[in-house]
Amino acid sequence: MALLILVVVLALVVVGSVRLHAPSPAATVSARMAATISVPSAPVAMPWPTDGQSAIAVPTVGVNVTSGPEQPVPIASLTKMMTAFVILRDHPLGLEQDGPQIIMTQADVSDFDTDTVEDEANAQVTLGEALTERQMLEGLLVHSANNFADTLARWDAGSIPAFVVKMNDTAAELGMDHTHYADPSGFDQASQSTAGDLLKVAAPDMENPTFAAIVQMTSVTLPVAGTISSYTPLLGFQGVIGVKSGFTTAAGGCDVVAVVRQVHGIPALILGAVTGQTGPDVLAKAGFIALNLADHAAASVGMTTVVHAGQVVARVTVAGHTVAATAASTANVLSWPGVTAQQVLFDGRTVHAGAKKGSRIGSALVALGNQHVAVPVVLRRDLPKPTMLQRLF
Repeated sequence: MALLILVVVLALVVVGSVRLHAPSPAATVSARMAATISVPSAPVAMPWPTDGQSAIAVPTVGVNVTSGPEQPVPIASLTKMMTAFVILRDHPLGLEQDGPQIIMTQADVSDFDTDTVEDEANAQVTLGEALTERQMLEGLLVHSANNFADTLARWDAGSIPAFVVKMNDTAAELGMDHTHYADPSGFDQASQSTAGDLLKVAAPDMENPTFAAIVQMTSVTLPVAGTISSYTPLLGFQGVIGVKSGFTTAAGGCDVVAVVRQVHGIPALILGAVTGQTGPDVLAKAGFIALNLADHAAASVGMTTVVHAGQVVARVTVAGHTVAATAASTANVLSWPGVTAQQVLFDGRTVHAGAKKGSRIGSALVALGNQHVAVPVVLRRDLPKPTMLQRLF
């Protein structure tokens, strides 16, 4: 009996020693942040034109606002924004890269001849001429060459119909619910969209440095076509850096304008789209309307504090004790009336009992539009260690 008692005592001593020397237990972290932050809604007055359709987008704050209920309409060469998007997605091109060479075939020469007879925008090519992917994209986007749109489509997908399927699939992926493409150039009036939908491809286009660089060009020089100019009317005027204009009798004057404006000290891309303009010099008319809309949109962007320094964003619990964890700094984001920011506490670090005041336990993450901010989250005071009894039992 005495031996049994001795064994039990020794076992308890061993267990107690192990528990006393074990690492401090990990704490439990629970978020105390709201899942979202809503910016108060307020009317935003925009100078919408009386004719056609129009829209503005501020990708920074995730906003796409239209002039009213939209119906698909012909969009002429604005179609080429999707053509370029698909090409650059399938064949990425860095800023310093020219890409593979594309050799002009008889089909490409015939396209040019047809476009010339039908008075379509085009760029001359000859049989066997070698043009790089970059040169093709420059002719497509700067001079709006319809024959280049067809050549790129065949090069990418093997045929124009197969490429058009890609265009429509991509439109669906981008949420362009009112868009249908019938060709890669937009000459076919069955290629239709809305101003709001067009900005859903223009925004990611402008995120691509190669696309953004090309649409700022006022002209391009090609081996056979020579120097050919842009049809986009306002390039370089009041900070316009793109994007694309278009005109057919069915579509009227259309333009998508991009500018970067300093908003509360932060550069923000602002986009304006206008379709269906009529009258003299319709491209300039569409361009000035789109630019005016973009500037009014920039003036409507606000600044919202999403996390305050010292704000309790989590509670840390261990051994029966709970300590608040607070934001180490204040975070502001650009905003728009009525938008909602998403918040989450990212618990990226394991914190143990005994952690000191100011120890970082993770980050408060806030996302709005394409803005993502991370604020360090720290302990407000020391996290107590468990008592001897708690360690033992």
